[in-house]
Amino acid sequence: MANGSATPAVSVSGVRKSYGPVTAVRDVDLRIRPGEIVALLGPNGAGKSTLNEMILGLVRPDAGVVGVFGTDPVTAVRDGRVGAMLQSGALLSDCTVRQLLALMRGLHSHPLPLEEVIERADLADFLRTRTDRLSGGQAQRVRYALALLPDPEVMILDEPTVAMDVELRRRFWASMRDFTADGRTVLFATHYLEEADQAADRIVVLADGTVVADGSGAAIKERVSGRVITFAADDGLDPVRLADLTGVLRVSRLGGRIALHCADSDAALRALLTELPRVREIEVSSVRLEDAFLALTSEVSA
Repeated sequence: MANGSATPAVSVSGVRKSYGPVTAVRDVDLRIRPGEIVALLGPNGAGKSTLNEMILGLVRPDAGVVGVFGTDPVTAVRDGRVGAMLQSGALLSDCTVRQLLALMRGLHSHPLPLEEVIERADLADFLRTRTDRLSGGQAQRVRYALALLPDPEVMILDEPTVAMDVELRRRFWASMRDFTADGRTVLFATHYLEEADQAADRIVVLADGTVVADGSGAAIKERVSGRVITFAADDGLDPVRLADLTGVLRVSRLGGRIALHCADSDAALRALLTELPRVREIEVSSVRLEDAFLALTSEVSA
């Protein structure tokens, strides 16, 4: 059952966590409303996993307070209000998928019907498969099923679609949208930025343990001015030469194409055609979430 009160689903106030000399999370404030789907983005080491672990009660903050529906995380998890799908979560061996689900279902006070979990997680084709023989994508779907079992109000997902192919990822997010239709809350960490842009109501970007952006995908993209010029890349093209062109902020490669991230795309395009008149397949596009992400996180690490 989803919580209908005004109490935040997740509240993080002044939270700080260090491991020896390394500060993983520093003075983070975050409030997630019931019914929100929030993507947590950040480079490796930004603090995403530590923040999720504190929300799940697996790690205690050194300072600050973490709450889940107004109570502490350990109590919320114990009461079945929180489900978690952790990428590194090991599955019990020496049993089939169905046996694992039946065993774990017995640990929860108000679990979903087993057949509903199987249908939502799309497990019907390998219920008799032993857990140590699952593919990476199948194992992820079993982890999703285990997270669904307690019928949680808040779902914490860590890289939920890793090892899934494009079709499985599409079906996973269709299932997630159905699951959240009655106002449940989802917080997911992912490296698939396009996935975050499409699936999340709100995106929180972490860098060096701090929140550097918080808003809709459109709002975050608006924070980064300029456009992107891409063109077919020739072997031996000097990126330093391109970075020196008027209006260019930085240069990156996208497959077999070069991308010029621009403060002034008109000036950059004129300079490009002057310096390299034979470039081909030129496209000028608006800033994507990936461009905004790179710009925001590089500002902190610079």
